[in-house]
Amino acid sequence: MPQPSAVLDERTRPTDSRLRVVLLLDVQDGEQQRFLEAYEQMRYQVSAVPGHLTDQLCQSTEDPLRWLITSEWEAAEPFLAWLDSPEHREMVKPLSNCVRDTRSLRFTVFKETFGNQGIDSKMPPRERNGSTRPAALGPGPDGIIRHALTFTVKPGSEQTVAGILAGYTSPASRVDDSTRLVRTSLFMRGNHVVRSVEVVGDLVAALRHVAAQPEVRAVEEAINPYLEQARDLNDPLAARDFFLRAALPAVDHHARTTQQPAEEPERHAYFYPVRTGCGAAVAEFLSRQDKAAMDDPASPLVRSTIFQRDDRVVRMVDVTVAPQANPAAALGVRSPRAGAVLARLVRGAPDLRDDDGRRAAIDHWKLTSITDRRSPEV
Repeated sequence: MPQPSAVLDERTRPTDSRLRVVLLLDVQDGEQQRFLEAYEQMRYQVSAVPGHLTDQLCQSTEDPLRWLITSEWEAAEPFLAWLDSPEHREMVKPLSNCVRDTRSLRFTVFKETFGNQGIDSKMPPRERNGSTRPAALGPGPDGIIRHALTFTVKPGSEQTVAGILAGYTSPASRVDDSTRLVRTSLFMRGNHVVRSVEVVGDLVAALRHVAAQPEVRAVEEAINPYLEQARDLNDPLAARDFFLRAALPAVDHHARTTQQPAEEPERHAYFYPVRTGCGAAVAEFLSRQDKAAMDDPASPLVRSTIFQRDDRVVRMVDVTVAPQANPAAALGVRSPRAGAVLARLVRGAPDLRDDDGRRAAIDHWKLTSITDRRSPEV
């Protein structure tokens, strides 16, 4: 076995951005051998992916059906590119019939120790907005966690899909003693679907609970033929990959804590046509605008949630007036200067320095509300 110093000398990989991926798998009873054969088939295929460094397969000492795959990558970018590729979906198919549940976790390697020597990242700990693919936001001041999914359907099927998504029976909102579904809002813009969920408690537990409900399963199966990217919800790995690709995390949430309106405000959502590479900048800009609005007692904005992943930015707002009556609050541009800044960050924007231009942008960027459902307990 090489000495620690030799191990360090052999490591030519970068130390500032290495990614550690942890995949927990529950293998179906009686499928252990097929699982091992499937892993053996794909392990060297994965190791040939650019950016891949190493991986390990481990079995739980307490539960023989629980397995752990850890992999290490030069950086997040090659892993995420592979994760989103058709090659990845084909590569992991042999595992699908052996596994009943999976959970994926990702970490940046920050410090590493070998004997009396260590490798420390030179990068500071990542802040919440320090990545183009941000982590999900924690609970807001109201204790609610917000998350969204977005996907596309085949052009020409929009009306059919909207009818399916609007007509389902709401599932039970209670997950367990500490988790419940609070609200689900669903929007469409062209063939893009955006579904926002609000949860108290454990978001992952709530999403799994909802996905398992017969009413929701029926709806998901009904829209499957219309999806641009096929999915198989009976395949745990394929379902996991779909929801990872569709994830649109909430990166900021603002809410008015005083002077609550007498009636519940109207909910609207906007899809911002972000210029390439400007997603994080647009999300940060909108967050600053909405934070300032919360300090303005005259603003009709009551709540705002900004969802962002890469260059996909969706802003969902609750306002006390119609958007066209106060387009600055609806769109998140509080001044002519703010309108000019946003116009430089998005594609094909009208003149956002005045209300006429903002109203034109609202008409182009708004999402159509399909359904907005609250838990009866709220």
